[in-house]
Amino acid sequence: MHMTRKAIICFVPLILSGCNFTTTRPDPVDVPATSNHQKLVASEKIANLDGKSGINVDEHLQNQVAKQQNYSDAWVLLKDNLQLDRHVTKNSVKQKIAWFAKNQEYLDRVSDRAEPYLYHIITKLKERNMPLDIALLPVVESAYQPFAYSPARASGIWQFIPGTGKRFGLKQNWWYDGRRDIVASTDAALDYLEALHKQFNGNWFHALAAYNSGEGNVARAIRRNKKAGKSTDFWSLRLPRETRNYVPSLLAVAEVLKHSDKHKIKFKTIANKPYFEQINIDSQIDLSTVSKLSGLSIDEVYTLNPGFNRWATDPKGPHRILIPVDKADNFKQKIAALPKSERIKWQQHKIQQGESLGKIASRYQTSVSALKEINRLKSSRIRAGHSLLIPTAKESKKYYSLSADARKFKGLKTTGDGKRYIYSVKRGDNLWDIGRHYGISVSQLTRWNGISKRSLLRPGQKLTVWVKDDKNRKEKASLVKTVAKSTKLDGNAYIVQQGDSLWLIARKFDIHVKDILEWNNLKKGKHLQPGQSLIVQQNVTGA
Repeated sequence: MHMTRKAIICFVPLILSGCNFTTTRPDPVDVPATSNHQKLVASEKIANLDGKSGINVDEHLQNQVAKQQNYSDAWVLLKDNLQLDRHVTKNSVKQKIAWFAKNQEYLDRVSDRAEPYLYHIITKLKERNMPLDIALLPVVESAYQPFAYSPARASGIWQFIPGTGKRFGLKQNWWYDGRRDIVASTDAALDYLEALHKQFNGNWFHALAAYNSGEGNVARAIRRNKKAGKSTDFWSLRLPRETRNYVPSLLAVAEVLKHSDKHKIKFKTIANKPYFEQINIDSQIDLSTVSKLSGLSIDEVYTLNPGFNRWATDPKGPHRILIPVDKADNFKQKIAALPKSERIKWQQHKIQQGESLGKIASRYQTSVSALKEINRLKSSRIRAGHSLLIPTAKESKKYYSLSADARKFKGLKTTGDGKRYIYSVKRGDNLWDIGRHYGISVSQLTRWNGISKRSLLRPGQKLTVWVKDDKNRKEKASLVKTVAKSTKLDGNAYIVQQGDSLWLIARKFDIHVKDILEWNNLKKGKHLQPGQSLIVQQNVTGA
């Protein structure tokens, strides 16, 4: 989830000596047939709804009959039970429909990624009596990619930023990120959406807009329109560009699904039955062991359990593993027979003069907190000559192909054309200035160094820079200085115009005022001068 923004695994073997586990295997989503009296009651209840809620009343009533059917395909269940008014005559919705209708391959990829998760999400929505349309929200947020990560640090299929994730109970540490945990993040996302729905008096469009841009932005837009005597429906509100596109994108996906034949689009079949079983156990385990016991590849283990960042589960939990239903019973038997000592590989490390817990943790791919807990240390102070018990990976780094380190390395273009320079960050440096100095783009810098455009630089930090040759570097730098004289600098810098304010500039680039203050070392309340240059970084959201 973005707030105007522009995203492993916990498996623990179970042993027979005192280790308990529980499993959860949800029932099918199909709704049992209702009586005529029940349908009449449902009709009377829904008849009170109107366009202000965002619910299409006629379609909702039709869905009462559809809900009695038995569905073998989760997409068909969704298709027959959509509730939100899709506003297909709005230009923004039309444009999004046209895009999805031309991108069958994209929707195929979405279906492939959604297969393990869709049934679970539909089940949770039905339990809460929320519109099933919301199961399509991860299509817009992340294309159902559990490892999706935005420049604003939003992560997971529901794209929570760190702060909002913590607000809704998603644990985030070195070992584990609940924003990517399918079960935990789905619960948190639905909690958030329910809270927003209540806050905005039952209006789903306002709630969805607030999920994207933050409740404050939507509330302020509503107040402005009320004060001006204007309509406060979603389409009349002055919201960030990203949010104005966000809700239409969801409606467009729903429309293409509802009328897939008309748009000549097919959604790959996803079985309307549980894909995974939740197996709760009691301690840390190496994910390679989970792979071997379950018969899953290490990639499959991470895909079902993307919340875990490293080679093992979080020693402090959650101690919950998702395993495909057809492999769950066999996995439980094997893990019950596995001695607890074999869940994790242990090594003794003799502390050397000058070593710190941080250096030792980095060497063994673990965390300081884990070392302190395992060795019962009250502080980070250690003495040379003493020994530490270290949990270590059973396999090489390369084996854990979807760990945080491996994913970072895969997405990192560590080499470039020309000569390699190592730049030491100085106080006051920013990515734009460093890029300008070398005649390269901020995108190149972030790609080469595995950082985001919003990363804070520390004095002394080392950055890798590739330039073809000195002449090329000077020519590029000269070109950048020439371009800097224009009003806008390729989305990275902005020349203040007469009448500008921080709020207007933030709105223009879909960013927060606090971001501009931070990027430019400005104090709140600082007056801008025409001709002043400001660093700005536009939000980018990709599927």
